[in-house]
Amino acid sequence: AALSREAVAFTDNRFPIFNHPSAKVTTTSSLSAYTETNESSRGKISERTLTLFSPCKINLFLRIIRKREDGFHDLASLFQAIGFGDTLELTSIDSDADEFTCNMPGVPVDNSNLVLRAIQLMREKTGEQQSFRANLIKQVPAQAGLGGGSANAATAMWGVNELMGRP
Repeated sequence: AALSREAVAFTDNRFPIFNHPSAKVTTTSSLSAYTETNESSRGKISERTLTLFSPCKINLFLRIIRKREDGFHDLASLFQAIGFGDTLELTSIDSDADEFTCNMPGVPVDNSNLVLRAIQLMREKTGEQQSFRANLIKQVPAQAGLGGGSANAATAMWGVNELMGRP
């Protein structure tokens, strides 16, 4: 049997884009996880899932300043987050590899995906070796100019930081 608890999360005004009615934390712990003999090999005794709203944005203006040596551009922009976006479900898992799924055909599900790249970057910067299951429920069309992919990556970084205990 498993115990589940749901609570509205991220009401901290420092993170207004995550202060959305769909943001919630679900914590599921096996009853046997409370005994020392049944801990996993990695020491994780509970599984937490964050369900996060990943808002897209509209550019009020965008100016390309210059092309950088790395092939990217320096930009000047003013944008506004809007109440339309994707949903990212993140779960810490006891595995050696991340798992990624997406409901929208054509979105890469390999390591070229920005969500997986953001998760890997968080591991590199924190030294933590936790793996994650990410399920991206896309509503923002890919390549629509609404910043969906970068918003998904930012949301993944924020969620992974929370699941890692804010290292």
